[in-house]
Amino acid sequence: MTTNGINSREMILEILLQIEEEGEHSHIAIRNALSKYQFLPKQERAFITRVCEGTLEYRIQIDYIIDSFSKVTVDKMKPAIREILRSAVYQLKYMDSVPDSAVCNEAVKLTQRKGFYNLKPFVNGVLRTVAREMNQVRFPAREENVVRYLSIKYSMPEQLVNRWLDAYGEEITEKILADFLEEKPVTVRCRTYLNSVEDTCRSLENQGVHVQPAPYLPYARYISGFNHILALDAFIKGKILVQDVSSMLVAEVANPQKGDYVIDVCAAPGGKSLHVGDKMEGFGTVDARDVSQYKVNLIEENIQRINSINVQARVQDATLFDQDSELLADIVLADVPCSGYGVIGKKPEIKYRVTPQKQDEIVILQRTILDRASNYVKPRGSLIFSTCTIAKEENEENMMWFLNNYPFRLESLDPYLPEELHCETTALGYLQLLPGVHKTDGFFIAKFRRK
Repeated sequence: MTTNGINSREMILEILLQIEEEGEHSHIAIRNALSKYQFLPKQERAFITRVCEGTLEYRIQIDYIIDSFSKVTVDKMKPAIREILRSAVYQLKYMDSVPDSAVCNEAVKLTQRKGFYNLKPFVNGVLRTVAREMNQVRFPAREENVVRYLSIKYSMPEQLVNRWLDAYGEEITEKILADFLEEKPVTVRCRTYLNSVEDTCRSLENQGVHVQPAPYLPYARYISGFNHILALDAFIKGKILVQDVSSMLVAEVANPQKGDYVIDVCAAPGGKSLHVGDKMEGFGTVDARDVSQYKVNLIEENIQRINSINVQARVQDATLFDQDSELLADIVLADVPCSGYGVIGKKPEIKYRVTPQKQDEIVILQRTILDRASNYVKPRGSLIFSTCTIAKEENEENMMWFLNNYPFRLESLDPYLPEELHCETTALGYLQLLPGVHKTDGFFIAKFRRK
């Protein structure tokens, strides 16, 4: 596919190399590439996005297939050849819309264009064999090795499969893994402050957007069937914000009152801060902070787009104690940096970047931020601790550590949550949302009240 001299498969290769070799986040690499070529037709944008995301999501399974047919194993290949083969095998296995012969031919052409003339026969041979004999690949059997079976079937590194089998058992682990590979519509929060949900939905539908209710909250919607969110009136006019339902629940649990002073210590890109600001109907103040000017600019953009009058953004490192804020806040939001395992469905590269050392460092960073954040909470004020992960040492274990070391108690979440989310732990004061079990990202929320 070539439009205006732009070859979509070449774009896919560049994006995949950026993610793999330069460590870029997938959603950012894809977004940046597509915004450079805004003239690309909707169908082609969708093709590029799908092949990039799919190749990443199914990488472990794809590598297993390539290694079944190639004399050179994937890990010994040149980076460009590896990504050309991976994206081609993804198309062969998961995309009926592209004929096998076209997939093979385009991959060979791209190999030549990238200067690997002598590797054309190799790429051609591997792909034609895969196309012919794909159905004969023998995948690991569940009864022989359940970890290996789940790892290849759902393209999840074995160390993460092991971790979740220990924490959640086989049945729930498989639900989580399957959910990560499901295609998800975009979730938006309809701002009920100054707009009605009905009006907002009508505006979206008038522009051809498919709108469906999202679970748990009356103002949450799934939207699909649009080319560019930046072109939607409801987005331009600040009537909607892209935000997962799990993250919307933070503002529900915080339950701010008009006139409250709220500090959000890790606020970018600002979804929770703006939600809390909306819940206070323009009264009070939300002090939205983050570690760098780049992140604060992201918050500022959203503040300006939705014209929020009670949220302000500033640079403040959450790991450093801010003396001027001591005991001032009615509510502190601490949505701390985490391993991100709960959002692997949206950012598949996360699963390939896991190390035990990173895990330990994250736990220490979270404790540092919770320690600083605790100082800002007024007597009888509340601290909302949240993460987008499903790792117990970051969630329940850090929650227990905090309770044992600081003058806070847990407070029941039940008054703030929809009934279908009530469970044993929400009555105590915390909730672990799991992909495939709940209809959200993986997410953790705990509510502490200062004694």
